[in-house]
Amino acid sequence: MGEVADLRVVQVTDFGAFLDWGHERDLLLPLSEQRLTPAVGRRVLVKVSEDRSGRPVASQRLERYLTDHSDDHRAGDEVALVIADTTDLGVKAVVDHRCWGLIYHDEISRPLRRGQRLTGYVKRVREDGRLDLSLLPPGSARLDVVGEQVLKALRDAGGYLPLSDKSQAAEIKARLGVSKNAYKQAIGRLYKRRLIVIEDSGVRLAPRDAGTTTTDESD
Repeated sequence: MGEVADLRVVQVTDFGAFLDWGHERDLLLPLSEQRLTPAVGRRVLVKVSEDRSGRPVASQRLERYLTDHSDDHRAGDEVALVIADTTDLGVKAVVDHRCWGLIYHDEISRPLRRGQRLTGYVKRVREDGRLDLSLLPPGSARLDVVGEQVLKALRDAGGYLPLSDKSQAAEIKARLGVSKNAYKQAIGRLYKRRLIVIEDSGVRLAPRDAGTTTTDESD
């Protein structure tokens, strides 16, 4: 109740559609609350609320419930996201089931699907209160996440990645989904922890015995 969810249509009638929301009784999406005609088997993004009688009801008219700005969020906040529509600038997401935010295309490091729930972060609050979002945490925690991506990519590639600090930003972005600057900082941290070896043409997983005496050095 009170959340935005991506639900499957199980029945369509003359007065509305019914959605599977995990309860014994399916959830009604009234005809008046529909934006597009639902079809059985398709999924719809809806806000779950109560009607005047206190009964649970769904609405596709999210603009009635979600604002375009927030007075409660600050840069760095961890937030719950529900992925919505793709725009020319990026992907719109519902933030904490209360307002809209935007993940710019260059912040997206993996495929996103409509209705997907995931954890995100407020990257910036604009002057008008609109939220710019990121899928990676701020500060050093961001580099730790990128570092784990690099280690996974190394393992999947057999222990070597042909990506150096001289590689093109587009090449790094295509392979790992991160910026060149984030990649350089992340491999620097991994090198300090003796988890990788940096070579002229790329990076390589360090021998296991070299990584047994890791330290927690930070920049």
